[in-house]
Amino acid sequence: MNSDSRVVQLCIAGSQAEFNGRRDEAARLYAAAWDAATDDFEACVAAHYMARFQPDAQATLHWNKVALARAEAVNDERVQPFFPSLYLNLGQSYEEMGQPIVAQQYYTLAAALGFPHQPDRE
Repeated sequence: MNSDSRVVQLCIAGSQAEFNGRRDEAARLYAAAWDAATDDFEACVAAHYMARFQPDAQATLHWNKVALARAEAVNDERVQPFFPSLYLNLGQSYEEMGQPIVAQQYYTLAAALGFPHQPDRE
């Protein structure tokens, strides 16, 4: 990922804010990254992070779908490392929406890339 990208810089700053418990700041930085995106790759990155700070499962699913759609539109190798995470996040979103069959389809896609779903163990 190009750390010179304004979008990537905003997402890194958002991750740091999130790690330090400043959730409102993180959400603001991720939204700024989305607004700053100038191509599908940057939009994929920003949407991936936007999905983390949504008020409900439906909104989270929306942003995860946006991230995948933008990733699929990139059409070069920069985006390839994102697909396992995008698939896992979509699987989790569909699971939270009560759609386990669709969730499993995305978990299978992630597993095919070497990233099997690890369900939470309680």
